[in-house]
Amino acid sequence: MIVSHYAEPVKRTLSKAAALRSAPSDDSELIRELSAGEPFHLLDDSVGWAWGYAGSDRRVGYLRSEALARRS
Repeated sequence: MIVSHYAEPVKRTLSKAAALRSAPSDDSELIRELSAGEPFHLLDDSVGWAWGYAGSDRRVGYLRSEALARRS
């Protein structure tokens, strides 16, 4: 999946471990496990799911919004 160059990512941090998934569903394909403290570049957040990318390979996917640390 290619992330649109029109979306400006917001850098966030994971407050707890989370699964990066291919779709906004706990039953969707697991892309990778993310650890607490890892950065996540948020592109959209709606209905309890955050969409964005993580890691040096910029894997795009969804994770539960509750895993993101609150902004200060």
